[in-house]
Amino acid sequence: MAITTRQLIQYKQQGRPIVALTAWDYTIAQLLDVAGVDLILVGDSMSVILGYNTTLPLTLEETLHHAKAVRRGVRHALMVVDLPFLTYQESIQQAMHSAGLVLKEAGGQAVKLEGGYAAMVETIARLVQAGIPVMGHVGLTPQSVHQIGLRQQGKTETDRQRILQEAIALEQAGVFSIVLEHIPSDLALEITDKLSIPTIGIGAGPHCDGQVLVTSDVLGLSEKQPPFAKAYANLRETITKAVQDYSFEVRQQKFPQK
Repeated sequence: MAITTRQLIQYKQQGRPIVALTAWDYTIAQLLDVAGVDLILVGDSMSVILGYNTTLPLTLEETLHHAKAVRRGVRHALMVVDLPFLTYQESIQQAMHSAGLVLKEAGGQAVKLEGGYAAMVETIARLVQAGIPVMGHVGLTPQSVHQIGLRQQGKTETDRQRILQEAIALEQAGVFSIVLEHIPSDLALEITDKLSIPTIGIGAGPHCDGQVLVTSDVLGLSEKQPPFAKAYANLRETITKAVQDYSFEVRQQKFPQK
């Protein structure tokens, strides 16, 4: 049975932790789905596997291309798609168009937008009114990298209160869940306790209703790991060794065998 946004809210009420990971292609999406992940995020973190240094160059066309592949591999998990930088910030109409393409063309079940400032809250409220499920995102917002950097957010009392108020405003606007990225764990706990919708943490400590990581970090494929991630395998080493073994056997004429 496919997971819905309503079920995620029920999981919070039941105290059942939510498991989320990112996917960028059919194979990874299928494996995550079979493994029982609750939420698969087609995140703009796919910019890493496309060779970009930040999430900013990622286009809506690239996102839709990868989201369609992920959709073909997902049967059970809820599929959420990040809207790329400057595909929703210009106007409500632009956001509606971009989100509509994600649902209509790529088969996404929800979109994720960064930020909780007033204009974004208004945009999200309009999307929700139009029947488009939205996931919020506060704290460290990677699409604002040139403005805030990649450092932990919410360290000062002023920033703590701003992030808390943004989260509350996003819930009031109708988001079904909020990503809390790279904020102090006590702030994540305060937000989680105040909201009736689930919080999904990444670098926000153990008190969120769920956790999300970039799958390439979990699998040990990334060149650089963020400090809050954990590698559960070292596929970078495994793949390199397999290719070296294959190359050796071909050059030594040991493969293929007669």
